[in-house]
Amino acid sequence: MAEFLKLMESWNGYQPVRDSEIDESAVAALVDLIANKGRMPAHRHDYLMREVITTADFPNLFGVAIDRQVLARYRAAGTDWQSYFKVSRLPNFNTHRRHKVQGQTDILPQVAEKGEYLVSPNDEAYYTIALKKYGRQFDISWEALVNDSMGAFADIPQRFADAAINSMHFAATSTYASATGPNTLLYGAPITDIDGQAVTNLGSLPLTIANLETTLELMAAQTDRWGNPIIVRGVHLVVPPALEFTARQILTSTTKMWIDIAGGGTPTPYPMTNVVNQLGIQLHVDPWLPIVDQTSYDNSTWYVFGEPSLGAAVEFAFLSGHEDPEICMKASDKVTLGGGGAISPFTGDFATDNVFYRVRHVFGTTQLDPRFTYAQVSTT
Repeated sequence: MAEFLKLMESWNGYQPVRDSEIDESAVAALVDLIANKGRMPAHRHDYLMREVITTADFPNLFGVAIDRQVLARYRAAGTDWQSYFKVSRLPNFNTHRRHKVQGQTDILPQVAEKGEYLVSPNDEAYYTIALKKYGRQFDISWEALVNDSMGAFADIPQRFADAAINSMHFAATSTYASATGPNTLLYGAPITDIDGQAVTNLGSLPLTIANLETTLELMAAQTDRWGNPIIVRGVHLVVPPALEFTARQILTSTTKMWIDIAGGGTPTPYPMTNVVNQLGIQLHVDPWLPIVDQTSYDNSTWYVFGEPSLGAAVEFAFLSGHEDPEICMKASDKVTLGGGGAISPFTGDFATDNVFYRVRHVFGTTQLDPRFTYAQVSTT
């Protein structure tokens, strides 16, 4: 470790490098070596680590390795919810509008010979969305770096990535769920949309094949404010972990069985085709639902969302150009006595010898048209 610290004294700081000149195979090999992916004995792993830190390009490769580990983990997990959200990018922190222009789509009136063409009015309303900044600072003592044999370095990317993933997923789930169940800003029996129309998108049915069929029919029956039909295809089923196996059975079963006990006779099974599994419904298991929802029926509440390209019920926005979390280090405020030059940030600050890292992420969410989602809260 002493060799490593000596080597890093002349380093000007960690830079999140995405340089095309970096040897990708070398970065991958370094990541595998740090994590001991090959499960080498401790003495061999220690020997190889001591050998690699003496190479001239180690500081640059190490910076790239940290950056690649963070972004790879971030993109590989926790993005399932983006399938049923409208995902957008905003240029700044101002409040932005999502205009809902309605009109001109209702049935055309008949025009008599030489009759006048009447004007159909337009209605306009809007939803709003704004970005917020989230972040956290981590500090590690210089002594910990010396004693931990690079374990602290390997842990930082994981912590930062997990924090960003969890923050986004919690915000996404909180857009349609709340501590009291389905979010009242999006669900109601009925709820008033910004166009003034009462929309019913909240029920109390348990998750079964028949009740899923009923919910899809209710969504398909939604209309605009003039009573005209609109295209609402519920293709995303969102459930808490407790309903995962029930949902998978519903979506994968090719048949369903009805038991007829009318008249007190012997129950008779009737096999029927389960058409639900032919609709291409995508299952999403949201582990944050029982965390956000604090009711006693959090494990029996389920949601259906329409395809966002046809109409979105919820939106998640990133700051344009900052879609990934930013990870940075604080430069050391110490200088050398000889020439007054800067010292590596890995040696810590002047007052405490602490090494500081920071993570920052920017995003925002909002509720949109309630017609494109439905929630069922089963209290039985």
